[in-house]
Amino acid sequence: MRAAVFLAPGRIAIDEKPVPAVGPRDALLRITTTTICGTDVHILKGEYPVRPGLTVGHEPVGVIAALGEAVEGFEIGQRVIAGAITPCGQCHTCLGGQQAQCGGKAMGGWRLGNTIDGCQAEYVLIPDATANLALIPEHLSDEQVLMCPDIMSTGFGGAESGQIHIGDTVAVFAQGPIGLCATVGARLAGATRIFAVDGVPERLAMSRQLGADLTIDYHKQDPVDSILAATDGRGVDVAIEALGTQQTFESCLRVLRPGGTLSSLGVYSGKLTLPLDAFAAGLGDHMIVTTLCPGGKERMRRLMNVVASARTDLRPLVTHRFRLDQVEEAYELFANQRDGVLKVALSP
Repeated sequence: MRAAVFLAPGRIAIDEKPVPAVGPRDALLRITTTTICGTDVHILKGEYPVRPGLTVGHEPVGVIAALGEAVEGFEIGQRVIAGAITPCGQCHTCLGGQQAQCGGKAMGGWRLGNTIDGCQAEYVLIPDATANLALIPEHLSDEQVLMCPDIMSTGFGGAESGQIHIGDTVAVFAQGPIGLCATVGARLAGATRIFAVDGVPERLAMSRQLGADLTIDYHKQDPVDSILAATDGRGVDVAIEALGTQQTFESCLRVLRPGGTLSSLGVYSGKLTLPLDAFAAGLGDHMIVTTLCPGGKERMRRLMNVVASARTDLRPLVTHRFRLDQVEEAYELFANQRDGVLKVALSP
């Protein structure tokens, strides 16, 4: 089969690999659609280490091609998705409700395209398939559910971890795909005033389309000053950081009211520091929470319920489409954020 393989920092290319052998608890999916994530770009740049020869990608939409003998509740030929996070569902961490940290190791649930071969390929092996496969409702297309495995789950997870209440005021810093989904998640969670911050006009326009009340272009105005002025100096109840930089993390702290929550979704590289004044010397009753994309079949089922209900439509996030053998071109476009790209759809 053809697969997009990490070769070295700066190099991901198509290679030939054997179709994976199916173990008792595995499912083999024939990929029909997948996509590229910002985390894949971190891998491409060498900012997140993986072994050379690994098939990258962790957002699968496909058809069951083979099933292990211990897998229950599924049949060959069914359309399914699996989350970017594939918990075993049986360890102490999973049974304690923290499936993303499966096995008791930080990020232990993130296996696809990290510790095992991922899904930017013609086929992918899904481990612990009974716990991770979710049937796609017949009336939903691949692109309607393409955001569920990671982007939608992560963005919504940031809103959920922030414990947004009805009537809350929320700021979301960065309106890339995850930030846009965090904006949608904040609206669904009950926020009634949402500030969205970015520097790309097309992303700010998409943010307004998806539910932001006020968009702020940081090239034109200081977002911290603007948000504090708009809230009469009170600040926001929840600030969601969706980029992974010191500047956006610090800005989130500076717009929080005392006792507010900073919900961090970004993948950080390098040192992250807490500014003494914005952190109120540790005495501001702030809460800082982090979220790794919730996974598992029940999470996927719930997200597809949201899609099926028409409460949000994330298809506009797919701005470009490529064949798998164009993966190098797709990475170049996505990594450099050219041509108004938000998400790309890859089809073998």
